[in-house]
Amino acid sequence: MKIGILAAGRPPSALIPEFGDYPSMFRSLLAAGGHDWATYDVQAGGYPGALAECEAYIVTGSSSGVYDPDPWIGELRGFLRAARGQVPLVGVCFGHQIIADAFGGVVIKSPKGWGIGLHHHALRQGAAWLDDVPDYALAASHQDQVVEAPPGATVLAGSDFCPFGMLDYAGDRAMSLQLHPEFDPGYAGALIEGRRGVRFPEAQADAAIDSLKAPNDNARVARWIEAFLARA
Repeated sequence: MKIGILAAGRPPSALIPEFGDYPSMFRSLLAAGGHDWATYDVQAGGYPGALAECEAYIVTGSSSGVYDPDPWIGELRGFLRAARGQVPLVGVCFGHQIIADAFGGVVIKSPKGWGIGLHHHALRQGAAWLDDVPDYALAASHQDQVVEAPPGATVLAGSDFCPFGMLDYAGDRAMSLQLHPEFDPGYAGALIEGRRGVRFPEAQADAAIDSLKAPNDNARVARWIEAFLARA
């Protein structure tokens, strides 16, 4: 399968030499699938010449908010609406939020503050591409949240902190999740270290770093994404 990565942001420049950029993280996450890849820098207006250029698209994370007035965000929203139901779509973090927003959901900067470290989300509904283990653990790095799902979407998973943690968009051939299966613990920890005392207090950073020592479900969620793409 040829997958197009809609790169909506970049990691901090100091971390790229060691950990790579978001497209390389997704290529590593889904390496077992043997896919072909194309990358589009949507912040710079990069898009496929035709939707059929790729068989599926993944929308990455970003430091931007879907409610920001930047023209590229509106352009991405329009692309997703045009792609809706036509080709499989997967969104992670900002990608989760912009797909939900484009399809009629609501996203805000949450008053709950930042979610960082390893977070657990409970599965609340089944889907043909999911397994039956009741929860999963992945790195979190977000303050924005989906707070209202689009009409017709199913909430598959979430937590008290982030109730709309994973969505299935019924016949629209799309799924999205807030947490980061593409972040390995080293990158998630380095990201926290670079922001401690600035975006969140030292104690929260310490607890988040410690949480990343526990096992994660990156490989398991990668299998879900592969199963979704195979069925969508």
